Amino acid sequence: MVGFYHTGNLGSMKILELKNISKSFGAIHALENVDLDITPGEALGLMGDNGAGKSTLVKIVAGNFSPTNGEIFVAGKKTSISNPLEARNHGIEIVYQDLKLCNNLTASANVFLGREINSGFGFFSRLKHTAMNDRAAELFGELKSETRPNDLVERMSGGQRQAVALARTRLSDPKIVLLDEPTAAISIRQVAEILARIKQLKETGHAVILVSHRMMDVFEVCDRVAVLRRGNKIADKPIANTNPEEVTGLITGALEKA
Repeated sequence: MVGFYHTGNLGSMKILELKNISKSFGAIHALENVDLDITPGEALGLMGDNGAGKSTLVKIVAGNFSPTNGEIFVAGKKTSISNPLEARNHGIEIVYQDLKLCNNLTASANVFLGREINSGFGFFSRLKHTAMNDRAAELFGELKSETRPNDLVERMSGGQRQAVALARTRLSDPKIVLLDEPTAAISIRQVAEILARIKQLKETGHAVILVSHRMMDVFEVCDRVAVLRRGNKIADKPIANTNPEEVTGLITGALEKA
């Protein structure tokens, strides 16, 4: 299991560094020489209009796409991430916008899907439901969620579903958590719950990359904001040194660069 990373010990060490990342789909250039980095305990807001390249970039980090060009470094070591399992082995987890949950299963079953705890071997192997329920309950407690292990996902609110997806990422105790539009299409109260969980991830030393269209969310929980436009990174600034008006101008093209 990957251990927690605490900013007090590591200072400004870059836990993830992307250098000159480009991605082409035939004649379409989705990303052009993008540099990006993040340190433990930091939240980076990744913003841009539709088609700017945000999802392509996080899918490269998550192992869903391979870059056409460029290099990826995790904890200072050059790394090849060719599939999601390799990303997980490097301490990278992602929560997609659609969450990818199984509605007919319980919260606990979704948390452990593909990583079930078994006893015995082969034909005599049995699922350890109590152990999985107990661990799921611990994770929901850490996230301060009222979700219970035996709750069916199909009966959950949007906020509860997000808690299940986040608990699944916490199972492997990752170093880097990628969140793709986690506050889209949920209530104001549920948005507050998700933002609180992002703050908890920061406090426990996780690096968080938040892809979002919601300016207020980025300015509430992120330390920096990077803006992509037409596959190019045009800004990367501390939140304290910018404002929503400037970021909006960068996204829309009213401002060329920060």
